[in-house]
Amino acid sequence: MQIDRLDAALIRLLTEEPQLPILECARRLGIARGTATSRLARLHEGGVIDAIVPRIEPAGFGYGLVAFCLVEIDQKVGHDEVAAALADAVPEIVDMHTVTGASDMQLRLVARDAVQLQEVLDRVAVVPGVARTASSIAMRTHLSGRVLPLVAHVAENGNG
Repeated sequence: MQIDRLDAALIRLLTEEPQLPILECARRLGIARGTATSRLARLHEGGVIDAIVPRIEPAGFGYGLVAFCLVEIDQKVGHDEVAAALADAVPEIVDMHTVTGASDMQLRLVARDAVQLQEVLDRVAVVPGVARTASSIAMRTHLSGRVLPLVAHVAENGNG
């Protein structure tokens, strides 16, 4: 789907202030409310915007330790089954991807401290279908959920 500068400006507003009413978005962008509403609907329908929600920061409620866990799965068990079981068993998983390479899945986990992280990793390891894990702790997060520069780039230069 093609997006333009107005789409990018609307996305930026709603990313920075998810609870901003559409009328206020229109006012700030200098456009009619109907234009803002139709643009937002088009962005939703086109799959550019999945949802407009506040960005939750786990460190804000005590989960400041971030770790990554590579998971190898038993090849007799499907990825979807393992992913569903992991999601059910481990609420500290904040991102989960099936990946290529030496492992099958990559998880981003959060914990309060190293002791709790070990407990989380132990829960991951015993999920049916998990054959092996390897983990590392993030020392500092430089970027997370960074999409606005990409949105601006695509709006300025097209999708190509």
